[in-house]
Amino acid sequence: MTAEDDWLRRYHPQHPDTPRLVCFPHAGGTAAFWHPLSAALRGRAEVTALQYPGRQDRYAEPLVGDLHALADRIAEVLLPTWLPEPPALLGHSMGALLAYETARRLTEATGREPRLLILSGRRAPHTVRTGEPSLHDASDERLLAHLAKLGGTVGGVLEDPELRELFLPPLRADYRAVETYRYRPGPPLECPVTVLTGDADPQVTADEAVAWAGHTTGPLEVRSYPGGHFYLTAHLESVAALIGDRLTVGVA
Repeated sequence: MTAEDDWLRRYHPQHPDTPRLVCFPHAGGTAAFWHPLSAALRGRAEVTALQYPGRQDRYAEPLVGDLHALADRIAEVLLPTWLPEPPALLGHSMGALLAYETARRLTEATGREPRLLILSGRRAPHTVRTGEPSLHDASDERLLAHLAKLGGTVGGVLEDPELRELFLPPLRADYRAVETYRYRPGPPLECPVTVLTGDADPQVTADEAVAWAGHTTGPLEVRSYPGGHFYLTAHLESVAALIGDRLTVGVA
């Protein structure tokens, strides 16, 4: 099995000329989160979803609790197929930070930027919130309560020891990666950036979304949908339509 086989999942392979979209899951998430979007984009984009170590079929592999280290590894996996035409990148929540950091690494390595960078449910990386309690080292109950408040699926995890063993370690590692992440200043990207948010998402304000403008000299588009942190689930078709349009005609 190759590194690409370990990390990448393609649920609906498309014609080679179809625009490519690489998707980065949220904290605690898996590649399967992007399966519905892959289906919705058939004929308009080929979705490749990342599977982080330490979950599902990669359960036996060590978890990575450092976001910069994880971005380094993902960039290595994507590098062989980055050229001649780089794909678009889409990340949700923690995945948005990873997509951005991966784009920076691959741009530096190849001189070519992603076709489009789509950042969902995450504030700009240089913005700082003070006074928020750490969650990666919180109790199981508190960590799951936070996830449930955001709209994540946590049903039965506390009551089932096997589910806890499967679900909580990768969730904690991902929260550690996000909470210990520190932005490293560098030149802005030049590619178009689309920022997507839920209008009731406590994880990103309107100002924090617009602040992504400081990280590209290309066009910035900000779209808000009704809902919270996981607005994507309820607005899948609308988001798919937007992505399909942007991949074929560019950012308006």
